[in-house]
Amino acid sequence: MQLAKTLSSYIARQFFAWFSGVFMAMVIVTFLLDYLELIRRSGTRMQATLWVLLEMAALKLPHTAQEVLPFAILFGTMLAFWRLTRNHELVIARAAGVSVWQFLTPAVLVALLVGIIAVAVFNPVASLMEAAYERLESRILRQGSDQLSLSDSGLWLRQSDQAGNQIIIHAEKLAPRDLILDTVTLFFFNDLTRFTSRIDARTAKLENGDWLIEAGIRSLPNEPPEPFAELRLPTTLTPRKIEESFASPDTMSFWDLPGFITLLEQSGFPAQRHRLHFNVLLARPFLLCAMVLVAATFSLRMQRRGGATLMIVGGVVSGFLLYFLSDIVFAFGLSAKVPVTLAAWTPTGVSLIFGASMLLHLEDG
Repeated sequence: MQLAKTLSSYIARQFFAWFSGVFMAMVIVTFLLDYLELIRRSGTRMQATLWVLLEMAALKLPHTAQEVLPFAILFGTMLAFWRLTRNHELVIARAAGVSVWQFLTPAVLVALLVGIIAVAVFNPVASLMEAAYERLESRILRQGSDQLSLSDSGLWLRQSDQAGNQIIIHAEKLAPRDLILDTVTLFFFNDLTRFTSRIDARTAKLENGDWLIEAGIRSLPNEPPEPFAELRLPTTLTPRKIEESFASPDTMSFWDLPGFITLLEQSGFPAQRHRLHFNVLLARPFLLCAMVLVAATFSLRMQRRGGATLMIVGGVVSGFLLYFLSDIVFAFGLSAKVPVTLAAWTPTGVSLIFGASMLLHLEDG
């Protein structure tokens, strides 16, 4: 029992040390690449000083770090087990009766813990910094272009009241700073989706949990129109949430996403991107565990199968295939060709099945 604890602790430390080194190297490289790309994009803009661009690159760094995390786990695991195999430490462990699953367990548990911390603790910080980065990018590189935008048919919103009645809101123009809708039409439906009334107004402003509707006319079936100067309509929408709905889901914290997705769907906004992003975050700890299994297939028996070349080529190919598969499946999920849950969990499931089956074949087959 003492031998198992000592060996597990040693393997966990080796794995974490190699993973940390690879992760830091990848983060530094991506930071420099992002900084150079921002310099290229800034052109001759006077506001885009080198210091401001450095600040933007630093704000984007946590988001980039989340993206390279699975690849850092992959290459860190390969290097850690390559070192243990080269020094014959794993050979001695096998001779003592330790199976491949026993000395993989510490690495898998560390990867799982890293994934949980990355999603539960690091992601909220990264989302705040990504939101700050996007604001700076909009102000400096895009010359203040608004995140809120209207389609050719204007802005459409949907909300429901406590009685379950539905309200469809349409506006032809929008003042994003104060969130004032211009030339507004509201359609009221009961819980049976039957039209009950309509309001045409000059403006509607969102404030203090209400729509403040001014200079409008209310029309009821079989009744004459009723003009009014001012009307308040309760709503669960807030200016911040409406603005965030037009932003990338990367700017939303993991803990805020479930409630925000519900609000989006109730308000008539598409929530496909946010639901996919939430499921990707849920799957990430298990994806990191899968990366440990995949890396082990290339590094545990390296001495018998032909050196470092196999490990390097296998790792690069595995990383490329994972990235390529993820992009394709996520695109299908965003376009609703496949369910969002399936799209988010497919890369993790494929990696787990591949890693486990290869290890069973090589070690226990």
